[in-house]
Amino acid sequence: MIRLALLRHGHTPWNRAGRIQGRSDIALDEDARADLAKLMLPAPWDRADLVASPLSRAQETAQLVGGRAPVTATALTEMFWGNWEGLQGINLKADPTSGFRDIEDWGWAYRPPGGESPGDVWNRLEPWVNGLTADTVAVTHIGIMRVLLARATGWNFDGPAPFRIKRNRLFVINIGPELSLSPEDPVRLIDRPAT
Repeated sequence: MIRLALLRHGHTPWNRAGRIQGRSDIALDEDARADLAKLMLPAPWDRADLVASPLSRAQETAQLVGGRAPVTATALTEMFWGNWEGLQGINLKADPTSGFRDIEDWGWAYRPPGGESPGDVWNRLEPWVNGLTADTVAVTHIGIMRVLLARATGWNFDGPAPFRIKRNRLFVINIGPELSLSPEDPVRLIDRPAT
């Protein structure tokens, strides 16, 4: 059985402002860099394959906590939010003409205007997950993590999720035969020893 540990990238200025990032390549902010530099992957994850989304915020997070450059995987690029990228969710929610829905009400088929649905994201993730040959840490984005954790827990974007994605934690998924996915308890990153 292969294990996949998912880690969300650190904060960016857009995260802090409540703006939808999607595929926009927004870098980590200085506070995130400073915080991540104090953390590292716990054993045995420090020896696992290290892969990141090609977006800079994920690659830099992987480098900081992994202590080495990650391999990049296009499949791990954040869900595309189409016309909503760069906008604030709170403003979209307040506009009855925007079509905005909370992701808990999307189902697998709903997509933002010009964007991707959770089903679209799974279709590009499935071959990548199926191709893993060793335990892997994937530094990625909340949308990617939601889709993979949804598959592992049986959640269908149809109400409150049975998980809460927090930063600085590895969300571990067991990958069994015929791509059966099951979750483990999250694992915290650990403090980097002082040098």
